[in-house]
Amino acid sequence: MTVQPIAPPAPVAFIGLGVMGAAMAANLLRAGFRLTISSRSRGKASSLEDAGAAWADTPAVAARDAACVALCLPDTSDVEAVLFGPAGVAETVQRGAVVVDFSTIAAAPTAAFAVRLARDRGAFLLDSPVSGGPAGARDGTLTCMVGGDAGAFAAAEPVLRAVGGKLTHLGPAGAGQVCKSANQLLVAATLQAVAEALALGRKAGLEPEAMRQALLGGSARSFVLENHAKRIIEGTTTPGFRAELMRKDMRLALAAARDHGVFAPATATAAQMLEALVNSGRGGMDSSALGELVAELSGLAATR
Repeated sequence: MTVQPIAPPAPVAFIGLGVMGAAMAANLLRAGFRLTISSRSRGKASSLEDAGAAWADTPAVAARDAACVALCLPDTSDVEAVLFGPAGVAETVQRGAVVVDFSTIAAAPTAAFAVRLARDRGAFLLDSPVSGGPAGARDGTLTCMVGGDAGAFAAAEPVLRAVGGKLTHLGPAGAGQVCKSANQLLVAATLQAVAEALALGRKAGLEPEAMRQALLGGSARSFVLENHAKRIIEGTTTPGFRAELMRKDMRLALAAARDHGVFAPATATAAQMLEALVNSGRGGMDSSALGELVAELSGLAATR
């Protein structure tokens, strides 16, 4: 089936208005799409409604006339419920419509959802988990890692361009989720290494910020060292990305490694430390609070 390009002012539905979703929906409005929104709480929708978005009480109502339906939800079970549960997207989505799931969820169920949506409704599902955090969502510069039908990807590119700065089509349904798991395991494993390095420096009497600057000048430079290490040193635990969400993502990464028979000790260690971090009562803090836990376990006082 040929899918027509979904360009402004095409009707787009956006379901899930958390920190990321609300910012992405706002960018779709600014790009000129005719936007309908739905979420568990209408309170999160007020600013978008003021800007011109229409409210829908259920995902089914939101999806009814949409050429594209975007989702940004917490976990696999949430996506399944919004797609196939009572008053879900699959009740009304049009034949040939493209559903773009920006959530970070498990890859195998994603592939199954795509098959089911195509079989039952003649609609396409793209998995497009994103990286770039709240700032990237606000600025429209997210990295979109996309799996699914190539024709649907091409048709939905204007929608993806409204929220993302880098788009990569990686293969069939589920491929985007596998890539996102790889992204998260790299971030978490690097964060664990950075936390240990800073603890080592402190135990040896080095000034942490001077050490960070020295490391940034060499081959150890990374986004995590540049940003998360700064948060660790300053004791900033206000969440940009909550530890409990990173724990969820690392569980997904571990499952992906098991599914594909990958020897993954770094992933396993980082996942174990995220479990410990959340179990220590820090689940609502930024994931960089891992540095605080490593410092504690090293016999160091917190920096804040």
